[in-house]
Amino acid sequence: MKKIFAIGLLLLTTISCKKYLDQVPDDRLTTDQTFHNWRNAEQFLANVYERIPDEYGQRNPGDVTNRGLWTGGSDEADYCWGFVQSNDVNIGNWDATSGFVNDYWTNFYKGIRAASVFIQNADKISDLDTDSKKKYKAEARALRAMYYFYLMRLYGPVVLLGETPTPVDTSLQIPRSSFDECVQYVAGELQAAAADLPDMKTQQSGNTSSLGHITKDIALAFRANALMYNASPLFNGNSDLATLQNKDGKQLINQGVDASRWQVAAEAYRDFLTQFDGSTYELYTEKKSDGSIDPYLSCRNVILKDWNKEVIFERRQSSIGPRQYELCPYHAGAPSGDVRASGGLAATQNMVDAFFTANGRSIDDPQSNYVATGYSSFQAPSDAVVKTVYNQWVNREPRFYVNITYNNSTWLDKDFGTISTELFYSGNSGLKAGGGDHSTTGYIVRKGMGLGKWDLNDRGVILIRLAEIYLSYAECENEANPNSADAVKYLNRIRERAGIPQYGSASLPLPKSQDELRQAIRKERRVELAFENNRFFDVRRWKIAEQTENGPIYGLNINADLPDFLNRVAFENRVFNKRHYLFPIPSNDINNDKQLVQNPGW
Repeated sequence: MKKIFAIGLLLLTTISCKKYLDQVPDDRLTTDQTFHNWRNAEQFLANVYERIPDEYGQRNPGDVTNRGLWTGGSDEADYCWGFVQSNDVNIGNWDATSGFVNDYWTNFYKGIRAASVFIQNADKISDLDTDSKKKYKAEARALRAMYYFYLMRLYGPVVLLGETPTPVDTSLQIPRSSFDECVQYVAGELQAAAADLPDMKTQQSGNTSSLGHITKDIALAFRANALMYNASPLFNGNSDLATLQNKDGKQLINQGVDASRWQVAAEAYRDFLTQFDGSTYELYTEKKSDGSIDPYLSCRNVILKDWNKEVIFERRQSSIGPRQYELCPYHAGAPSGDVRASGGLAATQNMVDAFFTANGRSIDDPQSNYVATGYSSFQAPSDAVVKTVYNQWVNREPRFYVNITYNNSTWLDKDFGTISTELFYSGNSGLKAGGGDHSTTGYIVRKGMGLGKWDLNDRGVILIRLAEIYLSYAECENEANPNSADAVKYLNRIRERAGIPQYGSASLPLPKSQDELRQAIRKERRVELAFENNRFFDVRRWKIAEQTENGPIYGLNINADLPDFLNRVAFENRVFNKRHYLFPIPSNDINNDKQLVQNPGW
């Protein structure tokens, strides 16, 4: 995988035009020269791969690697720096002319077009055998479909370009396809590509350097995800998008709820699990000395260990250094580059409150044993000793301690002694010490932070793991077959690894209805996949973002020392209305292509 992403932009054949349908190749190599031998063609394919999102580089969204703005742009977190564009999204200060709106549209279409060029010309490669050509064309075919999916979850119905890379000129006029047509195309392409691809186990047995290439299982996971989006409320009978029609009156979002779509999605996930669960993949666990699961280490290290047995899809080259700069607190007086950074990615109180207590219940459950005030002597899983801890952070589930750095918590890297992170105003990582580098909420995101120095660049970013597949299957199965026992089964597998009681156990009753199970699955998904770039999209496809992303977002009082620091305050009023469920189509493309229609409200 290092080879795939280490190849430079020698054949940057898809950036010669600012429109989203670019001329390929550029004037340095002709198509025949590019595909004359595998050396050149492999470099071309590497550029197709480069469009896979680098989801750790979220301070600078867009660019060629499609960095996200999903963590700070959801109710999970907040960035302290004003230049970070997720801050603009949070207050509604963006539109069809915003840079990142254009970047995602442009960059994914560049990847789509380049993939089509590769597919069309791969058979010309003179020094590559037939089976290899078939495999690499299938990789490009899957990537093309994946890039369409990434576009669809942002913009909704998009333009399907067909198999032949259409040359661009000023007369090119292409309308949007319906969302149903987009999903049908993406699901069909991924199914067809999967038939010509090895699975991960076969690929690894042949050559571990090919990690990161698209495999059968990756293609089928994306296929299931596309089908789940097609079943979700945002795209399934959404009357708020009734006016989204092409100029000929073609409806782009179906207006009748089709419950059978959940069954189709559930079957796609079930097919994936039947083929790969327990053989190619399994939930990552680490064990205690007595042989039982260590939930804290399991949930922490599944993110830290590249290509462990739970990882389905990973981008090997990532912006892990910048991300860890955001996760490591300021720690005034500590060595910079090792244990002193910014702590600039703050977890919200909203997200902190979402984690269960140690008995597996939400903090608003009367039986949760949650205590809102006072202090206790407590030893967190990451601590070697008992400390005095504010009760809100005592006896929470193990994933809380994996995900959140809170005041007086012990820092992970012990190479420079034991450091307690102080997040109140005059503390070592508070506003007074950090100045421009501080937490805006009194909490810092911890998930994904390594155990050594923050300044490194040799770890990938996980884009899909088995736990996500379990939760997606549970969701689809419950919607298709209300209160499904199978949905509970896979939900409980996540909770078992997390070290909290399972539904239906002696201490935690089963959900009583489809809606109760739906809420349980959503809560679990929020916690298990926290800060992994799912929440931004989940609240949109569920059509609940007008509640979760709109209005006051909370943290602690970072302008005060203890005890007033512990007061819950609203640090920002966020803006989300119906038009924000979909990104606008970039205004330049609306102006150039008279067949394109804009998303409602923009």
